[in-house]
Amino acid sequence: MDRFTEKTIDSHRVFEGRLLKVDSVDVELADGRKSVREIVRHPGAVAVLVRADDKRYVFVHQYRKPAEKVMLEVVAGTLEENEDPAECARRETAEETGMTVTALEKLGVIYPSPGYSSEKLHLFLADAVEGAEGHEQDTDENIERVSLSESEIDGMVQQGSIDDAKTLASWLLMKTKGRS
Repeated sequence: MDRFTEKTIDSHRVFEGRLLKVDSVDVELADGRKSVREIVRHPGAVAVLVRADDKRYVFVHQYRKPAEKVMLEVVAGTLEENEDPAECARRETAEETGMTVTALEKLGVIYPSPGYSSEKLHLFLADAVEGAEGHEQDTDENIERVSLSESEIDGMVQQGSIDDAKTLASWLLMKTKGRS
């Protein structure tokens, strides 16, 4: 065991909801000290930076209860059991924007809050066109589609008016890979 690895001694489930599970995990550190970790178990998700054929980017406005505000975000959604992340990205793009993905590129993978959550986010850049058939917005979501130019988004990032981590990470990865 290296000096950073923590050995699980015991684990018990303290909450199981529709989407999330919470475990209390007793651990032993490499030097023998003991501690407890509270871990939110999440099935994983995708985040999709959608680029329309007019070279504008499609985001969504959505009210987020934990933040108590409307946030500007990339398209995102939870992986279904055994679902391929690329297929999830296509499905979520259709559901949230009404658009069909014509090209999909993986930008990377991030852990949004690894201090307490197992959530793993697969980030994609998608080229998309209008018209997705057979997909409807989830019944428990109220979202609004927003179309922005690259310079508008850059300005919002510089002003700090985009504060969603997956959106910032997606934008940064796309820009650093020279895909804009």
